[in-house]
Amino acid sequence: MTPQNELRLLPWSGPDGKPCYLSTDDSGGYMSRLADNIEAAQLGMAAELVEQASTGLGDRDAGPEDLRRMLADLTGALRDVLRVATSRGHLLAGDRSTDPKGDRSRTPGHTSSSTRPVY
Repeated sequence: MTPQNELRLLPWSGPDGKPCYLSTDDSGGYMSRLADNIEAAQLGMAAELVEQASTGLGDRDAGPEDLRRMLADLTGALRDVLRVATSRGHLLAGDRSTDPKGDRSRTPGHTSSSTRPVY
């Protein structure tokens, strides 16, 4: 899934809040699937928050604390969605390096590597 010398930005942070990356040639490996599942959950939660915000904005009884909490939740969701978009954007750009059949093993300069998160 990640081309040679490319790292996948994972949907969680490493120690001290620093970005966490994955180096792998196995898009079906455990860490890749875990990242895919977490990204899907984050996108689903963001979609639900957008619906709640749309409803909340129409609620004239919503107080400042309710709106502040909603804004904080939306900010967190937007941060997650941006991370997913950044990661997927890099993955899409990297997919152009495969041969027409999508077989990376025939891509010039391709070498196999182990799956490992990089902090």
